[in-house]
Amino acid sequence: MDFRFDQGVPILRRTPSLLRALLEDLDLEWTDATEGPGKWTPFDVVGHLVHGDHANWIPRIEHLLHHEETLPFPPFDREAMFTASRGLSIGDLLDRFEGLRAESLVRLEGLRLTDADLSRRGKHPDFGAVTLGQLLATW
Repeated sequence: MDFRFDQGVPILRRTPSLLRALLEDLDLEWTDATEGPGKWTPFDVVGHLVHGDHANWIPRIEHLLHHEETLPFPPFDREAMFTASRGLSIGDLLDRFEGLRAESLVRLEGLRLTDADLSRRGKHPDFGAVTLGQLLATW
């Protein structure tokens, strides 16, 4: 998928409110349900999104802009939320996600990226060369 600022940013902006509409005030029976061992719950998914907005997307974008392909992105712990979310409620996570996403979008806007920047390349630790557009589309 090709990332386009005019389409992608509104989706990024809407995600917290959509998740809140789906998950807020549900019983734990719903938010802590899994499809089996080793599968993530809705609570885990929101925790992962919180951690991603905190430690992954904008830091990797800034890393790509600064280092391009000369230095791989720092590793991202995809399961950090299992520890970081312990003791929180789904409401707590939704609040954190909403705040972090808003901050991330302000930081993204502050980078003043253009369509030409989307072809800039960085180095993913697992996948090798990736473009800024690919990174943004994954977000």
